[in-house]
Amino acid sequence: MASVGAHGHVNPNLPVIAELVERGHRVSYAIPASFAEVVASTGATPVVYRTQLPDESAGEQWPTDPLDGMTIFFEEATRVLPQLEAALEDDRPDAVLYDITGYPARVLAHRWSVPLLQLSPSMVAWQGFEEDMADAFAFLSEPAGLAYRARFDEWLAEQGVPLRSDEFTGRPPRCAVLIPKALQPNADRVDDSVYTFVGPALDRRPHQGGWPSGDRPLLLVSLGSAYTDHLDLYLACIEAFRDTEWDVVMSIGVHVNPADLGELPPNITVHRWVPQLAVLGQASAFVTHAGMGGCSEGLYQGVPMVALPQAVDQFGNAAMLAELGVGAQLAEPVTADALREAVLSLAASPEVAARLAELRAELRAAGGASAAADIVEQLLA
Repeated sequence: MASVGAHGHVNPNLPVIAELVERGHRVSYAIPASFAEVVASTGATPVVYRTQLPDESAGEQWPTDPLDGMTIFFEEATRVLPQLEAALEDDRPDAVLYDITGYPARVLAHRWSVPLLQLSPSMVAWQGFEEDMADAFAFLSEPAGLAYRARFDEWLAEQGVPLRSDEFTGRPPRCAVLIPKALQPNADRVDDSVYTFVGPALDRRPHQGGWPSGDRPLLLVSLGSAYTDHLDLYLACIEAFRDTEWDVVMSIGVHVNPADLGELPPNITVHRWVPQLAVLGQASAFVTHAGMGGCSEGLYQGVPMVALPQAVDQFGNAAMLAELGVGAQLAEPVTADALREAVLSLAASPEVAARLAELRAELRAAGGASAAADIVEQLLA
């Protein structure tokens, strides 16, 4: 298995790795050192490589420009590939799994002629994807985008991979999709011979803890791990629910100084990090940046969501939550009044509660880690 050092690209696949280990498979997981411990908690053996990507554990931030993000993943792949070649030369795998950013793994699977399975933590391409998304990817037809594609294509040719960069990154030969099918745009046009929606495997998270229950409604506020530098949003949340009947748990990451939030009322607590899935198990509402991981966890626990998207796929995820009838998206600048009104309206709606119950049951029946492991074993067979 190969991934990058980012929570959104590691956490979703860890239950699949744990399931494979429990079934008796030996799993080597290529990952930077900062994620080696959490990977080892699954029973896999970390294959540690040197990285130049932003270190989330040190508070370094990811770029928000899409071309910058694509470029750093490509450049990381060119550095990591020789490291994995050396580490695995005398211990070649029988199958290769990879995150959507694990480009070196796909190169090695091609070179070694072994089965390949992508574990996707985000939406996947559908029939007509390139045409439908032409405007969103128009930057790839501008000079900088064309230069990026030319470099990527040249690198693939050097590795003996007979694919263009867009095919290589966006069209896996086989994929287990680790998101709720309800959050997949144009799900009816996704090729089910390639993509299997197993959903998020959220029933087993050995690296996370629990959260105590209470008698009052609980609101979780979290902007994930990468886009947390938003003091204004945290202040709006505090103002919106100051001295109300709601208890508010705020996860603010590493970029904001808690002292800058001022004196907190007794019903609001601030944390650098919380076991999000466990908190959502007690929550009545969730203010989220609408990352796919958070959206999946919210649906898994049946919690209505107010979305404050910050970058990349979060805007599309926020729109899907609203379309599904389980969330609302707020535009910036976010005011305390708008935030409070959105949370209270969603939490009080019987229609929202009924829709959440339906989606929660659908998600939990998708198969999760067990279904993904079944696909791996089919490929091995």
